[in-house]
Amino acid sequence: MTIQPVTTSEYVTANREWLAALHGTDSTETITLDLNLFTEGVHYQCGDGCEPYGRVFSGVPVGKVAESKLWGPYDPEAHCGRQVLRGFVVAEAPFAPGQTRVPAALLWHGAVKASKVPGGIDLSQLTWHPRAAQIRFV
Repeated sequence: MTIQPVTTSEYVTANREWLAALHGTDSTETITLDLNLFTEGVHYQCGDGCEPYGRVFSGVPVGKVAESKLWGPYDPEAHCGRQVLRGFVVAEAPFAPGQTRVPAALLWHGAVKASKVPGGIDLSQLTWHPRAAQIRFV
């Protein structure tokens, strides 16, 4: 009798239709997302119990929560710090089942196609702030 191991691989390619240019992708910052603030299906995909992994979508706009110093989805109506658009999640960020803190890369300057941002973004609600992202929308 012989034992033959079986392996499987899965490749996921990030949808980066929202990215208008590569400018800024070479100088991203590392951030930690608070997954409790995000909405499944809009900001991330989990599937069947997140097996083997879930993933936060590339292109999700984010802001920094002042109290926790973690990052959540940009919300112009928030009063916790997320009302300031600080940037976009550059690459899809995988996470394990039950994980609530997710490391990600932040695009804080560059060019973005507003119409392709996951979950959408209303440019009329953006306000200037010294810590806001330096993004040109096309």
